[in-house]
Amino acid sequence: MSDPILLTEYDGAVLVVTLNRPEQLNALTSELVHALTETWTAAADPSVRAVVVTGAGRGFCAGADLRSPRVDAGPQGLRHTYNPHILGLTGLEKPVIAAVNGPAAGAGLALAFGADLRIAAPAAKFVPAFSRIGLVPDSGATYLIPRLIGYSRSVEWLTTGRAVDAAEALQWGLVNEVVDLPRLLPRAMELAHQLAAVPGMAAGLTKRALTQTSRRLLLEQLELEAELQEIAVHAPGRAEARARTVERIATGKETS
Repeated sequence: MSDPILLTEYDGAVLVVTLNRPEQLNALTSELVHALTETWTAAADPSVRAVVVTGAGRGFCAGADLRSPRVDAGPQGLRHTYNPHILGLTGLEKPVIAAVNGPAAGAGLALAFGADLRIAAPAAKFVPAFSRIGLVPDSGATYLIPRLIGYSRSVEWLTTGRAVDAAEALQWGLVNEVVDLPRLLPRAMELAHQLAAVPGMAAGLTKRALTQTSRRLLLEQLELEAELQEIAVHAPGRAEARARTVERIATGKETS
């Protein structure tokens, strides 16, 4: 029997969610995204006071697994798979902490930036890989990232797709802390328990106050991403760019 692709564990009032496809740097399949969506629904239970999300092995989340069926999706794939996952994650009225242990790319960026706080290991790097395969950022990336780093820096970063390491991510404000890998999960858990102990509904209601207006904007942006992705998918040269990236992944050359 194969290992589950998503692990969940309760540590008191803290739910720890671990993407468990380490050999693929926890790249997302449709099955894994649906499992995440179901997990966010379960995490809405009042017994859960905070959530920590991380990746098994040396990667956080390498984005969509291009070698897996049905990931090269147009708007319907986004609407039915990735968008419910992001809406479920960002809609949790409790603190969510991403413990970024390694590379976060493509839709993996949206997973990290959909959390409220991010703690990174020195090996973490953030790669908006969409442009490499001729696509526009999706999974809410066009909404989440400018809110953290502003418009101009977002344009430069999302169009070039260059890797940003942990130190630069801290400088930009993409992450809250950088800690050595052995301390990464313990530090995330320490912070999660601290936030879980906030009395009453204060933490969740504070999060609601900060995000209430923007939830409508996120919904609109997710729909816009789906519409633009349909155009991008059929653009000249896009299929060739995707094929080159898949070949680099298969040969182990896709490292940055």
